[in-house]
Amino acid sequence: MTPALGMFLGFVLVTLAITYWAARRSQGAAAFFTASRRITGWQNGVAVAGDYMSAASFLGIAGLIAFSGYDGFMFSVGWLVAYLTVLLVVAEPLRNAGKYTMADVLAYRLNPRPVRAMAAISTITVSTFYMIAQMVGAGALVTLLLGSSHVSYQTAVIGVGVLMIIYVVFGGMLATTWVQIIKAILLMAGTILLSILVVAHFGWSLGNFFDAITRVTYHDKGALVTKNFLEPGLRYTAANHGALDLISLGMALVFGTAGLPHILVRFYTVPDAKTARVSVVWAMVLIGSFYIMTTFLGFGAATIVGRDFIASHGGNNMSAPLLAQALAGDVFFAFIAAIAFATILAVVAGLTISASTSFAHDFYTAVIHKGTERRPGEEVRVARITAFVVGAVAIGIAILLGKDANVAFLVALAFAVAASANLPVIVLSLFWKRFNTTGAVLGLATGLVASLALIIISPSIMKIDPPGTAAAARHLIQHAPIFPLENPGILSIPLGFLGAILGTFLQRREPGAEARFAELSVRANTGLGAEKATPE
Repeated sequence: MTPALGMFLGFVLVTLAITYWAARRSQGAAAFFTASRRITGWQNGVAVAGDYMSAASFLGIAGLIAFSGYDGFMFSVGWLVAYLTVLLVVAEPLRNAGKYTMADVLAYRLNPRPVRAMAAISTITVSTFYMIAQMVGAGALVTLLLGSSHVSYQTAVIGVGVLMIIYVVFGGMLATTWVQIIKAILLMAGTILLSILVVAHFGWSLGNFFDAITRVTYHDKGALVTKNFLEPGLRYTAANHGALDLISLGMALVFGTAGLPHILVRFYTVPDAKTARVSVVWAMVLIGSFYIMTTFLGFGAATIVGRDFIASHGGNNMSAPLLAQALAGDVFFAFIAAIAFATILAVVAGLTISASTSFAHDFYTAVIHKGTERRPGEEVRVARITAFVVGAVAIGIAILLGKDANVAFLVALAFAVAASANLPVIVLSLFWKRFNTTGAVLGLATGLVASLALIIISPSIMKIDPPGTAAAARHLIQHAPIFPLENPGILSIPLGFLGAILGTFLQRREPGAEARFAELSVRANTGLGAEKATPE
């Protein structure tokens, strides 16, 4: 057994033991959906960080910096700044006004059935696209990381999917939370160790480190070039609308984070708003520290390992593991590989419970059965069945797409949909008295459709590939892109707000919704009447 496979199996055994422990305590809807609201501030903060720092952050951003230098580091800045919106706008009101899902806040003063139906569609769309991207990435990465153990792509995808279903179905939110906590601790430990080793490699001199970054040599289109990786322009250039695309990406990250369903539901697991604020501070410290340290991971890989070697040994997603191998050998490589595996598992578990909760609570109970649970425990049973279905669909699509599929647009789509559909209606519901049901439904629909349509006609899907491009890497539509930017946020987010505002004025004033606005404001800002923790 290789060290990497041994560490993978060790992590799986620990998390399965946690799931068994959590399953004995997850009786009832509050326990299954919110861990009985008994998660403490630091625990939720670490779990939020574990949920937020996905494989795209750990492996993807390190690779982007290693290949694009300063332009890649802008992804780190965007992911870090994004959390300020969560802290300042949604964390406290959401905890005070909601129960299980994002739609609870919208339904508090609006007509619940149409609002919940649209919110469920949006939540499931965001979660599904995000999860498929994670699953494809999981299969490809585990295959690369455990290549010497002969683990195939299909086996890796099925293994990750089955574990994800077990965590959610048997352990509910409590097991998911502790998997995310363990993953966050492992991720921070690995990142700190790797950062220290990078600084040590340069004689403990940051001056030497940054001096090396200004002289990175690699092959570009067959020619040997030396570039200053601290200067912008390696990824975003005037020729590809670089400035606009960067602004669009920043908008999607900043506003999308505050609308991601699997992040929002974490605030229902704490007992009160004060604990929600504490957890956001914990999360910001951890997330901030992590994204600052991506400087050492990405630039360290570029200067110590080199772009040419990374490109020929698995591509830019392997930057951090290859850096670990170069600095500390195969055992540290195995440790970083196990962290990558834990990172993927924790995020897909969070996405699964978010999607299954939304379907069971918002669609099955609230829309189909008009808010009435026909039999005790029915909502939890439906959520567990949904987790099975969501997991099976994600496994099937990930295997169908294959490990070489271009799935980067799925992550961009998830953030764009969350920013364009979810955030406008959350903000307007909390802060605009005139806002009504038609506005919420039209805002959700406009943001959802606009972001989907713009992604389809963007360079992510629509582009003419040069002859000889591998079939799996070819764009789905062989045509010049109609929308020139990779991320639609700069246009789809304003359209989401516009749809919500126009919809509000298209409907006559809704006296009931306006009457409940003051009640919602008091509850959102003070916590009076908010859901309480459930005794064990």
